[in-house]
Formats: sequence, structure tokens, C-alpha cells
Amino acid sequence: MPHVVTENCTGCRFTDCVTVCPVSCFHGDDDRVYIDPVACIDCGACVPLCPVAAISEDLNLTDDRLEWIEINADKASALPVVREKQAPFPGAEARRASVAGRA
Repeated sequence: MPHVVTENCTGCRFTDCVTVCPVSCFHGDDDRVYIDPVACIDCGACVPLCPVAAISEDLNLTDDRLEWIEINADKASALPVVREKQAPFPGAEARRASVAGRA
């Protein structure tokens, strides 16, 4: 099953994940990235590179996060592919620190 970018990416947009994707399945807008479920080969290479734990396998999503499957599919099909690392948004480092503090 494909991986899904969840709400933790919103406002951060760390893009370390896109640099290891062998099939360029990440697409982005002005706020975050999404994974194209058709292109994703479920390799999982992106998961450990996300510093805010925003990427999950779709089978591992809790019921309250299932909406992200459809959001990723809808958004990815309409947005450009992101293949290169981009600068994270202001405030993203604070979110990274917050997530690291919960680990």
C-alpha cells in the first residue's frame, strides 16, 4: 500500500523525503507535499527522512487520519512533482523540535 503525507507536513514542508524517492511520487503546493498513490511503490525510503513524522503507510493510519489518503490522491494529481530539496518554512524547525521532544 502507498504512503501518505499527513497533517504534520502542513506549514513545515521539509523536503528531505523527496530526495530519496526512486519514482518521484511527491507533489507540492505552497503549504506542503503530497504523495501520489499511483506512483508510490511503497519502498518506505521517505519515512525516516521526515523530521516531523508526517509520512505514514496508509494501512497504519488511525481512523481520524484516513482522510489523508484521499487528500493526497486528489492533490497530487493536480500539482507539480517535487524532486529537489527545498527550504523549509519559517517555524518548521520549532515543529521538528516539538516532534523530537515527543519521541
